This record gives sequence, C-alpha cells and structure tokens, in this order.
Amino acid sequence: MESAGTYQHGSRPWTAATDTHSETLLVPLGSTEQHGPHLPFDTDTRIACAVADHAAAMCSAVVVAPAVAYGSSGEHQAFPGTLSIGNEALAFLLTELGRSALPQFGHVVIVNGHGGNHTAVTAAIATLTHEQRSASAWWPSIPKSDAHAGRTETSLMLAIGPESVDLAAAEAGNTTPIAELIPDLIADGVQPHAPNGIMGDPAGASAREGSDLLDRLVLSLVDHIEAHRSSN
Repeated sequence: MESAGTYQHGSRPWTAATDTHSETLLVPLGSTEQHGPHLPFDTDTRIACAVADHAAAMCSAVVVAPAVAYGSSGEHQAFPGTLSIGNEALAFLLTELGRSALPQFGHVVIVNGHGGNHTAVTAAIATLTHEQRSASAWWPSIPKSDAHAGRTETSLMLAIGPESVDLAAAEAGNTTPIAELIPDLIADGVQPHAPNGIMGDPAGASAREGSDLLDRLVLSLVDHIEAHRSSN
C-alpha cells in the first residue's frame, strides 16, 4: 500500500513534494463498456493506461495520472454492464481536470482509449486551449484495424492482460468497415448491428501481435509528447 501523499506514475513514485511545473501529465481515459463475450469491460481503460505507462518510462519528466475509467459509451448502453456518463459530463470532467492540473504541470495530454470519447475530448481541449492552458489529446491510430473487440483489441489485451481474455468465447462480429457503420451506430446504437457486441473478428489475435501494436502506439504517444516540447 502506498504511503499518504505518494502516487504511482510511470515507473517511479511521485511524492507530494515533487516539483511538477516542468513535467507533462498524461491522463489515461477509457470507458466501461461491453467488449463482446471475451474481453473485459475496462479494455479501453487498460489499453490507455498501458500506452501511457510505457511512454512515461521512455520519456523524462512525464507523470501518469490515475485513469478516468468512465466515458461516453451511449452506443453500447443496450448491453448490460455498460456505464456511460455521456459527452457533456465527460467534457466538463476533463475540462475541470485540466484546470486543476495546469499550471501545476507544464502540459497535460489526454490519452484517449475509446473512440466514443472523441467529441468530449475535443471540446475539453478546445476550452482549455481557449483559456491559454497547455493541453492536447492523443488517441490510437492503427491503419486497417477493426473497430471494437476484434483482432486488434484482442491482441492488445493478450499482451497487456492475458488473464482477462476468454478466447474460447471469442467469435466474429459485424466486419463492415467502421466508416460505413458509424451513421447506423449513431442512430441505433451497437446492438442492432452487432448483436454480440463485436465489430470485427478476433480470429488470429495473438500476444505477439498485441505487443507489436502496443510498441507502435507507445512510440506514437512519445512522438506526440516530444513534438509538443520541441514547439515550445
């Protein structure tokens, strides 16, 4: 158990006496939503945390905050267990976190692991930037990846937390490209178009592939951090 006034960030302890003014704060943001019958509800949060922690280990003066585990997941609400706070509440929460963190920290990066949070994250960053606070957002970008609980996320979870993956329950879902599905998902939610909650196909997922994907995401976040530093 950590002592009072001590938090875990990256790979080193951070005490309340630490001077953080020159440091970058990473805020992992995920969701609590169904990920098919084979992945845990906190898949997005775990991925965001893993990317943030690994990036912090590769960079100097980077702090990882405790994760925000609830997001905007209304499209998954028909599946039992999904817990969503919606766009308005999430944007407000992230804005207030940014106001609290800045100027304690030199810069805040929201590390977003759930695509449904995009609207709220964009709104929060716009508000903070308008207030002349130094904040930005990063989210995964993997070309040709499937959208939800398919091979991409299953591979990542096999690398990050294999004990939480039930491969025996994995099955193919709706494999229509996400760009074509988005209008229907916005209108109807996920369940009518992917009854098992999967948009993609977990077949072929592996821990090795997940480790390679995680490395790519970590390097992308590191590049994001360094690009901000070089521009200031």
